[in-house]
Amino acid sequence: MDLTVIGYWGAYPDKNEATSGYLLEHKGSKILLDCGSGVLSKLQNYTTLEELDAVVITHLHADHMADVYSLEFATLISMQLGRRLKPLEVYVYYKDSARLDFCYPQYVNVHQITPQSVVTVGELTLEFSENIHEVPCCAVKVISGEGKSLVYSGDTGYCQEIIDFSWGVDVLVLESSFYNWQKGLNHGHLTAGEAGQIAAIAQPGRLILTHLPHYDDHQQLVLEASVHYNGEIQLAYCGMKLTI
Repeated sequence: MDLTVIGYWGAYPDKNEATSGYLLEHKGSKILLDCGSGVLSKLQNYTTLEELDAVVITHLHADHMADVYSLEFATLISMQLGRRLKPLEVYVYYKDSARLDFCYPQYVNVHQITPQSVVTVGELTLEFSENIHEVPCCAVKVISGEGKSLVYSGDTGYCQEIIDFSWGVDVLVLESSFYNWQKGLNHGHLTAGEAGQIAAIAQPGRLILTHLPHYDDHQQLVLEASVHYNGEIQLAYCGMKLTI
């Protein structure tokens, strides 16, 4: 199972980069986790849009789904031109369907996901857990047929659910929106220290800090997380590749 970080910024993309977007590939299957601002353009450096099997949207904040409607239109064009032979499967964590603006059901199959959902794409199995956030939001666990596992947190505050959900996974891609000095400013996001505390309990094989702020030294985030978690910690960056 291969992971490529398409975008990792919180709130808005930096110049020539993107907010949340993560491409997973396994034995020909391709899944995009979140499709934030700038992701659609950057994604095409690593795969054609026609090759995507599925997209998972963890919640309806723009930095996680701003490009998904453009992707819908790209799918329409690809199918009309015969470049794509089947609709794109889109899985969205939401509670109010009125907030969704998909227009072309013949080209995009939109599915509501819940904490009880289990999705299979090729030999990958996807499970979900609800987070603490300003709007309904989920974390995603991806398990390969060989038993390798990854959890992508989406956006979350500190909660027992994300700890339990992430326990023992090979890679934990965990948001780190704030520095420790900002603790308490937003209960729907994590400080780096809280991310380290989660990893210290869940004990993933590797911790990737993502959804990063646009200020100060990101190496400080690693230092603050490492106070609690003594495993490998890396900062996400556009184009980062991992084999799990």
